[in-house]
Amino acid sequence: MSQSGLPESFRLRAGNFSLLVLRLLDPRPEAVLPALGDQFRRAPGFLRFAPIVIGLGDLEVAPEQVDFRALIEGLHGLEIVPIGTIGGTPAMRQAAVAAGLPPLRAAGGKESEADPLAALPTSPGAAPLAEAPPAPPAAIPLAVPSGARATLVVRDPVRSGQRVYAKGGDLIVTATVNAGGEVIADGNIHIYGALRGRAMAGVADDVEASIYALHFDPELVAIAGLYTAREGLGGALLGRAVQVRLDGESMRFDPLGG
Repeated sequence: MSQSGLPESFRLRAGNFSLLVLRLLDPRPEAVLPALGDQFRRAPGFLRFAPIVIGLGDLEVAPEQVDFRALIEGLHGLEIVPIGTIGGTPAMRQAAVAAGLPPLRAAGGKESEADPLAALPTSPGAAPLAEAPPAPPAAIPLAVPSGARATLVVRDPVRSGQRVYAKGGDLIVTATVNAGGEVIADGNIHIYGALRGRAMAGVADDVEASIYALHFDPELVAIAGLYTAREGLGGALLGRAVQVRLDGESMRFDPLGG
């Protein structure tokens, strides 16, 4: 019961969520949005209706040179949901707030682009989310073993619309990652079932990370920011046991066990 004696209608509590960051390298929406649209055409469904954070730390322009309202409108047109910003100068963040994008900070820490995941808004005024469907379920919590590299083990299938993130270490999935599901890890990803969704390893810029799948049939795979969509995969790889790793600036696909 609330203090007024009426039944409670809501509760507020902090929560941890895995969020992707769109780091702006060009302040012009007319340059950013077509490039994003091109990625969507090559990887249908990638980021569709995903909540996303706008990274401002790479911009070295005056705040008035960034048309935040046009950027927000264009992202909504691509069915991406911008929820706030990280990084940037105080003046840049203030301009973003005026357009409806609050600054975010890492839970339990100061505002930073070093850890954009598990972010919480620090001021009101976020862009309206009413027209977007609910965000995918929060990433499964990661227990960090003392004195060892963290490993998250998931024994249930990763469903369509579900996102699992292994922060600080590797991810092991002993079941299938279904189409529309997404698995993310700072380290390696091991899938002892079928990979039919999206897998992103080395998201903390670990270029040595790999993806292993016993049945390789993904929508998209990515390592340290480099990605390949299904359309770019050779048909001979599909359905096989495959290791994915980086070879310089290219992705390499090797059969496992043969």
